[in-house]
Amino acid sequence: MDDLFAADIPSPLAERMRPRTLDEFFGQSNVVGDGKILRRMLEQGSLESSLIFWGPPGCGKTTLAHIIAGKVDANFVFFSAVTSGIADVRRIVGEAGQRLGYNGRRTILFVDEIHRFNKAQQDAFLPHIENGTIILIGATTENPSFEIISPLLSRCRVFVLKSLSGEEIAGILRAALDDVERGFGNRQVDVGREVLGYLAHLASGDARTALNALEMAISSFPGSGPLKLTRHSVEEAVQKRVILYDKDGEEHFNIISALHKCLRGGDPDAGLYWLARMLEAGEDPLYVARRLVRFASEDVGNADPQALQVTLGAMEAVRFIGMPEGKLALAQAVTYLALAPKSNALERAYIAAAKDVEQRGSLPVPLWIRNAPTRLMKDLGYGDGYIYPHEDPEAVVSQEYFPAEIAGRTYYEPVERGFEREMIKRLEYWRRLREKKKEE
Repeated sequence: MDDLFAADIPSPLAERMRPRTLDEFFGQSNVVGDGKILRRMLEQGSLESSLIFWGPPGCGKTTLAHIIAGKVDANFVFFSAVTSGIADVRRIVGEAGQRLGYNGRRTILFVDEIHRFNKAQQDAFLPHIENGTIILIGATTENPSFEIISPLLSRCRVFVLKSLSGEEIAGILRAALDDVERGFGNRQVDVGREVLGYLAHLASGDARTALNALEMAISSFPGSGPLKLTRHSVEEAVQKRVILYDKDGEEHFNIISALHKCLRGGDPDAGLYWLARMLEAGEDPLYVARRLVRFASEDVGNADPQALQVTLGAMEAVRFIGMPEGKLALAQAVTYLALAPKSNALERAYIAAAKDVEQRGSLPVPLWIRNAPTRLMKDLGYGDGYIYPHEDPEAVVSQEYFPAEIAGRTYYEPVERGFEREMIKRLEYWRRLREKKKEE
């Protein structure tokens, strides 16, 4: 009974308007343009190697798989890594093997969101690709270098798909408005160029989002007569733009990298843009705050010691007042960090010290700077020879604090920027005094 009712429910516009041929396909000219390898393979009706389609949502990965399914002489199986598991893979591969042995017909297995499979699950494809039982087409929004195991990746040709341009999205929307069979050609919908551009803008390069927004806007007007869509009616129907951002995926790391680099380069405006990209997409504000605290020590350091206090204050403000009010505290920290003098002397100093620790191991603490809370420790020489600086008029003494094997090491070398100029003066002052004490 459920199936009978389901048959009367129309498919979403994005599914109805899915291109059936390359002539209906918009975008990705770098992959399916004239003379490109994938187009040549489809025109020949053959597919001999496994493929990975990597690109953002709504750029045509699944659609290309459908087009391939209609062009090649092979059994085509669609499969989602979200809703299916390894048991389904085994069943499909078993059927593919039987089919190959019976009539020599090969099976192309399309796996949507293949990155959802863990490494062990991806391993299950390898022998069947090797022996020719299946040709794999995987679709992923994540960087295959990180999400696809190397043995599987080496057996696939990777095609990089891009977000659709505003013009391409507008072309897809026009096709849906004109199509009598699958779109709104019978409805006589008047959509001006500005409104089409606004819909494309909302979609952020995602054709599915654009078509869903168009359908939502049109569906908000009951009946089947002619209508005119305005920007206001689209805004009412759609409410809020979808922002491309995956808190666990590559875009997350791309954007935090962009934020770091523009702060390091002293650009507060770009810093505010990338901050807004994260926060408006729903990023955890405390994650952003932690990264800013790290930046304050890593890239500003003692060139402006106040930077650490500003970022810690921003983090505390986010905890105290929450969001959205906390956004401004983070914005304050971002602009402060961008305009602060920069020095990575602290980072370089720590890395150098850590390298000595790694290479030299656990060198013993010199006896003269060990504490001696017991008589036994005093008898063993703990604390012997320690010079108490406060007994010196200038509170400076000439004493070695390093283990003997690395005596005299210098790690921290401040730069001539910001407050570190003062740090250089202090270092030189202390070194002169220590040298003077040695001579005495």
